[in-house]
Amino acid sequence: MTRVKTDQEREDRIIMDIVIDAYDEIERAMSWYYYLSDNLSFPFSATCISKRAISPLQINDEVEVLSMPSEEECEHEIFVNIREGKDGLAVPLAQLMPFDVDDETMQAVEDWHYWVNKGYRF
Repeated sequence: MTRVKTDQEREDRIIMDIVIDAYDEIERAMSWYYYLSDNLSFPFSATCISKRAISPLQINDEVEVLSMPSEEECEHEIFVNIREGKDGLAVPLAQLMPFDVDDETMQAVEDWHYWVNKGYRF
């Protein structure tokens, strides 16, 4: 895992705004879920930035992100629904970088990437 420099402003936002009242893994997962649901403006375009064994996406694939899946799908990791096939597909948000999005969407995704890259867990 790449060592990520601490960003105090982001740390404060995560602690004071996102997981402030979350006392266990499920509460932290749901805090992230609702923060992202409230701050991501769907649909948006994104590029795959990392390969994952659980996802068919390859680095540099471009996708359209449509929505968040159900809460249950995000109890251990945050996923987003992309346009793929007839029914769509949920992929890890950590492997996507949005482009041409509003500041709120970009900040929310970058907050999640920071959390993951720091090695934090629910």
